[in-house]
Amino acid sequence: MNKSDKKKILDMINMDFLNKKVKNIKFDDLKKALKQSDKIKELFKNNYILKKYFEDVKLLIMLVKDYKDKKYTDIPYWSVAAVVFALLYVMNPIDLIPDFIPVVGFVDDAAVIGLVLKAIREDIAKYREWREEARDEVS
Repeated sequence: MNKSDKKKILDMINMDFLNKKVKNIKFDDLKKALKQSDKIKELFKNNYILKKYFEDVKLLIMLVKDYKDKKYTDIPYWSVAAVVFALLYVMNPIDLIPDFIPVVGFVDDAAVIGLVLKAIREDIAKYREWREEARDEVS
């Protein structure tokens, strides 16, 4: 894969791409993503391209779990679906850039996670604040 091909693929990862994919996410997909959460965390922890998103991904998984368990619902379903799409996307070895391609195989995964983090940053900030308040109430 040359630089031009990689750029074309990465240019496809935009809000239109995300909106189209999020429309297909169903509630059962939340369960699928959560079932794979340990594998997802391992992938991010051990992959040099994805490692910078490790802490973010742990938070996103907690968000999905809290939403599914109805502990935290003060978030648009679109935002939760975007997170679920991104988590499932990184677990799909045959995506826009197949993961088995050396060096660049995870670049699209990082781009999808980065796009979702950017798209829902306000919702993530509110969730993080909610978690901190909930933690303070328990203490």
